[in-house]
Amino acid sequence: MKMLCWMCGKTRRDMITNDNIRERGGVTPIVENMVENRFRWFGHLERRLVDFVVRTVDQMEDSRITRGRWRLRKTIGQTIRKDLEINELDPGMVYDRTLWRNLIHVFDPT
Repeated sequence: MKMLCWMCGKTRRDMITNDNIRERGGVTPIVENMVENRFRWFGHLERRLVDFVVRTVDQMEDSRITRGRWRLRKTIGQTIRKDLEINELDPGMVYDRTLWRNLIHVFDPT
């Protein structure tokens, strides 16, 4: 944010919100970038072999996972399922890499 403020010629004293600075700088919103990164990871994970360690841990039941005192209750699997539902994507689309890449890519406004 400091670099974007500097690029726009603004300071913290100008009291401009981060969203406005990002819009002026031509940067995509953070939430959209986070969703794209989760989808990219999900694509890598789904295309892996079934007996691969990461895939095995991902498919464990939630009841077998113990959570610490301050750990969030929502898992990455639940978050990805909700993102898939919101963006109307099917998990089977992962296997066509070019299609998946085009569907999840967030276009920069620049």
